Amino acid sequence: MLHKRFSIKTFLPILFLCLGFQSFAEPTIEEGKALFKAKCASCHTKDMKSDMTGPALGGVEERWADYDRADLYFWIRQSQKMKDTGHPRASELWNKWQPTVMTDFPNLTDDQIESILLYIDGMYTGKIGGSVGPATPVGEEIVEETNTSFYFMILGILAFLALILARIVSNLNHMADTKEGAVLGQRKTLVEQLLSPTVIGFVLFALVIIGGYITVNNAMDLGRQKGYEPQQPIKFSHATHAGDQKIDCQYCHDGARRSKHSVIPATNTCMNCHTAVKAGSKYGTAELSKIHASAGWNPNTGKYFAENTSEADIEKEFRKWIGDQYRAAKGEGVKDKRVNAEVDAQWKEISTFVNRPIEWVKIHNLPDHVYFNHAQHVAVGDVECQTCHGKVEEMEVVEQFSPLSMGWCVNCHRETKVQFADNPYYDSYEAYHKELEAGTRTGVTVEEIGGLECQKCHY
Repeated sequence: MLHKRFSIKTFLPILFLCLGFQSFAEPTIEEGKALFKAKCASCHTKDMKSDMTGPALGGVEERWADYDRADLYFWIRQSQKMKDTGHPRASELWNKWQPTVMTDFPNLTDDQIESILLYIDGMYTGKIGGSVGPATPVGEEIVEETNTSFYFMILGILAFLALILARIVSNLNHMADTKEGAVLGQRKTLVEQLLSPTVIGFVLFALVIIGGYITVNNAMDLGRQKGYEPQQPIKFSHATHAGDQKIDCQYCHDGARRSKHSVIPATNTCMNCHTAVKAGSKYGTAELSKIHASAGWNPNTGKYFAENTSEADIEKEFRKWIGDQYRAAKGEGVKDKRVNAEVDAQWKEISTFVNRPIEWVKIHNLPDHVYFNHAQHVAVGDVECQTCHGKVEEMEVVEQFSPLSMGWCVNCHRETKVQFADNPYYDSYEAYHKELEAGTRTGVTVEEIGGLECQKCHY
C-alpha cells in the first residue's frame, strides 16, 4: 500500500540543487580574448607572429608538445619558478629572452589558460577576424560565443522535467488517495499546480536569492577596472622609458614621494629630455612632435616659439621638420609625393596639440570616500611602485594591474611588514623596537600599527 503522499515540496529543493550544479564554465575564445588583453597584450603582439617585449605566441602549443600539458600551465603561471627547477624548455626560453621576466599569473585556472590558448591559435591561424594569418577554410571559422544559450537549454530541460515530475507527483497522490478510500475532489490542473502557494513561494525565494547575488556582485565591482588599458593621446611607452632607458618612476611622477598624488608629469618634464631627443626610436617624429607642439617648441631651431608666432608659421616649421626627418629616414631618393603624404598625415594629428595641454587619460581611480597617500607608502613605507602598479617597465600601454579593492588593501596591510630599520618615522613605537632588538619579534605588520583602523582610509 502507498501510505505516504508525495509532495512537490520534496521535489523543488532537489530541482534548485540541480540548477545550482549546472553553472560550470568551459574554455571559450571570448574569455581568452579578454584575458589576453588584460594579461598578455602589453608584452605580446596580437597577430601572434611578431616578437615584441616577449616572443610571438603563435604555435606555442606545438613548441611545448614534447612536454606534459601541465608543464605549459606551470610556465604560464610561474615562469621563473619553473626555470629554477631546471626544466629544459623553461631554461631555453630564459636564456633567449633574459633579463625580461614574464609576469606570474598564479591565479589563472586551467580553463582560463585553455581559453587564452584557444584565442592565440585562432588569431595565429586566421580563424578569428582581424588576424593577418592565412584565410580560413569554409566551415572552419571559429565563432566567438558564450555558454549562455547552453545554460538556457539546460534550464529549459530542467523546467520541462519539473513539469513532468509535478504531474507524476499529482498522479501518485491521486492513486494513494483512491487506494485509501479518501474522498476525492476534482484533480488539480497543471496551471493550478504551478500557481499554488508552494511553487510561487519557491519562485519568489529563488528570485530574491538570484537578485541579491547579482546586486551584491555588481556593487562589489562598481568602480573597479582591473585590466583597464585606455589609449592615450600620445603613444608613450613605459617599456621604453622605464624599461630600456631605466628612468626612475619618480623622475616623472615626482609627487609620489612628497604628496598624496603621484601627479601626471607636466609637458616641461618631457621637454627635459626631448629638447635633445627629437625623434623616437619607434614612431620617429609622429609622437614626439605632439609634445613639442604642446610645449610651443620649434624642433628646427631648438628654441621655443615667440608668443606672437602665428599658427601658419608654426605649421610651416613643423611641416619642414617632419619632411626633413622623413627624407633622412627613408633616403634622399624618396618621392616628394610620399613625403607630402606623410607630412599631411602627421600634421593633421600634431595640429590639435599646438599650444594646448596634453589630455592624458587617467587610469587608476579610487572612490571619493577613500583616502590614499602616495608619500605615506613610497617615502615612509618604502613600497615599490610595482607592488601596486605591476611591472610598468614592461608595459607598452599602461593598464590597471591591481583591483584596488578594499579587500586587496586590507590583505596587504595584514601581510606587509613595516620597514622599521633606520626609519625615524617609526621611532615612537618604542615597545616594538625593544621587542625587535630582543629577538622576541621578527617584524611588525601595517595592521599592528593601526593599518586596519577605519579612519586611516575613510576619514
